[in-house]
Amino acid sequence: RTITVGAFPTDGKLPSQVLSEISGELETIKSSLPPGYQIEIGGEQEEQKKSFRDLVIVLVISIIAIFVMLVIQFRNAVKPFIVFAAIPFGAVASLMSLLVMNSPFGFMAFLGVISLIGVIVSHVIVLFDFIEEMHEQGEPLIESLLDAGIARLRPVAITVGATVLALVPLAMHGGPLWQPLC
Repeated sequence: RTITVGAFPTDGKLPSQVLSEISGELETIKSSLPPGYQIEIGGEQEEQKKSFRDLVIVLVISIIAIFVMLVIQFRNAVKPFIVFAAIPFGAVASLMSLLVMNSPFGFMAFLGVISLIGVIVSHVIVLFDFIEEMHEQGEPLIESLLDAGIARLRPVAITVGATVLALVPLAMHGGPLWQPLC
């Protein structure tokens, strides 16, 4: 036997926000149920769990493909690990911004985290390529690193600044769906 309870959130609230607000009460109810009875959450949360499982599979395949492409580009199996070493910085920054902005971690936030990591990886690849070119031209490694940092700082800052400025209107007026992405 099943009892189904349904609800729709009010305007300006996401279902995940409503669910997080009542999770304490749900846990109290779950703990007081007699043996053999259970509460299962469906709807958006159930679909989100399925979607995240599929996204993780695609993400792993993508990371492997990116690694293979970087090995081909750099003709070295160690250098892609240096590029991938920048990924935690983007992930931590994204997750911290979600905490500061009090935004839920849903699909759009996941998309934002992945997008930021992609931007960081592309900047690191360009920087790494610049360092390699300078080093191949006979410049010492330390000088190549310093020159690459100085030469690539402005293009990276402009790209990041343009991205941030472009997302501000969407974050302010895009509604609760777009705010976690931004």
